[in-house]
Amino acid sequence: MITIINKAILHILDFKSGIMVFSDQELDIGSKSVLTFLTKHIEKIMNDSGSKSGNFNADSSYKKKLTEYVTDNIDFTSFSVHTAELVYSAISLSDILEPADLIVCDVNIDDKRFIAILKCNNKVGFTHQVIKNEGKIQNGIINHYAILPNISQKIDEYAIIEVSSLDIRFCDKKRFIDGKDTYILSDIVLGCNSTISPKNAIDLLHSITRMVSENHGQSSVAAISKVKNYLVENAEVSEYLDTTELGKEVFNSSPIMQEEYIKEVKNTGIPETVKVDRSFAIKKGKNHRIKTDTGIEITFPADYFHNKDYIEFINNPDGTLSIEMKNIGKIINK
Repeated sequence: MITIINKAILHILDFKSGIMVFSDQELDIGSKSVLTFLTKHIEKIMNDSGSKSGNFNADSSYKKKLTEYVTDNIDFTSFSVHTAELVYSAISLSDILEPADLIVCDVNIDDKRFIAILKCNNKVGFTHQVIKNEGKIQNGIINHYAILPNISQKIDEYAIIEVSSLDIRFCDKKRFIDGKDTYILSDIVLGCNSTISPKNAIDLLHSITRMVSENHGQSSVAAISKVKNYLVENAEVSEYLDTTELGKEVFNSSPIMQEEYIKEVKNTGIPETVKVDRSFAIKKGKNHRIKTDTGIEITFPADYFHNKDYIEFINNPDGTLSIEMKNIGKIINK
């Protein structure tokens, strides 16, 4: 991934004092610290499996403003201020008034142009302070109330818009406005629809698989291991996951369970096909983690479940379950 920052600007949304501090000038993208901060966070966003996708609604006013900017009818600073005003106005009506820095970027990622909106919620941190006391130096520790997210951390709220297609990827927090739950970025600022994120879709598919298995007295551990194996195998040939085909594969011996699974998937609102990044699918499907009612946790490769050379689940006559791990040459403490 090659990321080029064309323009960037930072505006301060200070809900503690009730003011906005707009910048008249762009960030210095020639600065190594600025460039590193923006590049790392944007690349992390592009690889975020928890992001939703969407498109502008027909009546979106933000779409019109974005078009004005990309056609050079308004300048970058004016466009960014408009974005900051929308975010500030929306949050000021909500139940959570957390101070934040809003960064708007015009970037190129590989051969595509994007507009990125990064809402960096301020964190409370600690730093040193140098005090002169009666001619002597005293080094102290103070609270600092405007710490930006570290490049190793994930930005909680953001939107990134592909300019040519107007496809949107975003991560948003739900807030309480006018008596109802509302998403600030998607519902108010951008005015766009949304689809479930790959991460949430797979988590829900796991839950549905587990429920259907248990409803019919089957092993949910075995069923989930089949889901994980299917994820990995499917990722090798396609970036799209067919949720119906997954259910047919997992419950291939029971049409009744297949039907119940498909019904639950539809009721939950998971689409028939979900775009899943290959690396994420392999990561989610590679290992299987279980926890017993005795408090023991075991993590093992998902494809080992059906290989009795390494692990075997044994149903005891008294109704309990035993797990036998085999061919272990060495145990390492972690």
